[in-house]
Amino acid sequence: MINSFGGTMRLLLKIPQYSSLGLHHSVRGVCCSRALLSCSDVRVRFAPSPTGMLHLGGLRTALYNYLFAKAHNGSFIIRIEDTDRTRLVPGSEESLEEMLRWAGLEPDEGPTKSGKFGPYRQSERVHIYKEKTQELIERGSAYYCFCTPHRLELLRKEAARRKEVPRYDNRCRQLSQEECRRRLEDGVPHVVRFKLEENAQPFTDLVFGITRHDVASVEGDPVIMKGDGFPTYHLANVVDDHLMQISHVLRGQEWLISTGKHLMLYRAFGWTPPQFAHLPLLVNKDGTKLSKRQGDIFANHFREKGYLPQAVLNFITFCGAGFHDNRKVRTLEDMVAEFSLARVVEHPARLDWDRLQEFQREHLARLFGTHHGQTQIVQNLRELIVQQYGERFSGSSILLDEYILKVLETRMGHFTLLSDLVSPDFQYLWGQPDITVQELSMITCHASSVLRTVHKALQDMSTNQFTLEEVGIKLRDVSKTHKAVKYSTLMKMLRFVLSGRQVGPSVAEMMTTLGQTETLKRLINALSLLDNGTKTKDTERR
Repeated sequence: MINSFGGTMRLLLKIPQYSSLGLHHSVRGVCCSRALLSCSDVRVRFAPSPTGMLHLGGLRTALYNYLFAKAHNGSFIIRIEDTDRTRLVPGSEESLEEMLRWAGLEPDEGPTKSGKFGPYRQSERVHIYKEKTQELIERGSAYYCFCTPHRLELLRKEAARRKEVPRYDNRCRQLSQEECRRRLEDGVPHVVRFKLEENAQPFTDLVFGITRHDVASVEGDPVIMKGDGFPTYHLANVVDDHLMQISHVLRGQEWLISTGKHLMLYRAFGWTPPQFAHLPLLVNKDGTKLSKRQGDIFANHFREKGYLPQAVLNFITFCGAGFHDNRKVRTLEDMVAEFSLARVVEHPARLDWDRLQEFQREHLARLFGTHHGQTQIVQNLRELIVQQYGERFSGSSILLDEYILKVLETRMGHFTLLSDLVSPDFQYLWGQPDITVQELSMITCHASSVLRTVHKALQDMSTNQFTLEEVGIKLRDVSKTHKAVKYSTLMKMLRFVLSGRQVGPSVAEMMTTLGQTETLKRLINALSLLDNGTKTKDTERR
């Protein structure tokens, strides 16, 4: 529980990547929680770059922005940050937007939504950034830099030789206005750099508390306008957040060390900055960093596998951030009602992959409990069956709603993904198994006589009697009449006849799922195999 000081004392200096960068941090004060309670007209944004697929960390950032906005009756905005033209991947923007729709995170404003603060693609706002860059130059807060790539590379090599962090030496700060004007008139290639301030002021992060990063002591003046006429992230995100009236910036922890730089830009423009909340990293269960090489960190991986979006959202919020009870299964509506930024913790969020399976089974069962969900699941499974086994079942009774529903009702809670039901383990549900006389004979030499008894016993049952309990009783009765065959051997043989496998659900469950007609049909097929095998052997003897 969060105490009156907003949380226990946590030192950011313990995190290696910050301890060497002059970043200072103290406890999260009561002002943080009060700021959350008093905020009004909340506007937040999720601002991805279309450079690839949406990964779990990005999805969680989008989710927390969405939850925070909806919890405060605010606006959730999508902004596409596509100013790094060298890294753009065709189709990424559409993919990002589609994945957010799949997750249920519909924006209030964005490239595909109307809004009075557009355009919402940064590439369509370049003229604004150029105006604001010129404004900074006129204020004396930015300057033209004419250093060549060759000179910058020499600076990097010299820093490496000295085992120092590479940094720009701010050489072009000293150029006179006359010299700058002459070089611009001569068409000398250039960028624009922002003048960093000495002795950066601390700021209060809503997650990490009071933080200070003395950026000027470890970095040179950063580029804010590149030579291609496009802004860097530092300028564009500050300008857009101000002009779009963003009240809170919720973003990944990796941007924490850049926030001091961004606050200097706000001061240079004379603007009031938004409140900042940096979200802890997502890591593997063992604490190792998530890697794109894993393949399964992208949101579309889970969609393609058949995971429900509710399960994935539960999975990425399970790791101790934002909720009072992390073990609870929640819908998106539940998350909105229960989310609190004050409960987001600083330590990295460890993904427990086993929990994803649990959340999937729980949400699948919940969805199946609704009429709409049941219809959707039946249709999805039918499509998987046809996709896996082709059109040979066209018109077959196994594709009817009644049979698919029975399969789902029987196996619900015992599988994670719908695709599990068309795996080899459950192929028997959708077609006759391939079995041989030799395989049957290896289980028991009494197969024929036992199967005839089982067939007779099941055939004599009425349709209403063909239940899990009654079938189980009949099978035990058969076992008693065939003392030469152990009950376990009987079950092994029947399971093989029904499914072609020697492990799986109980035989009674298999039979009641397949239904009386199909069960009897498979028993007859097995008997026919045995009879034909016997006739073949007799012929060979003659």
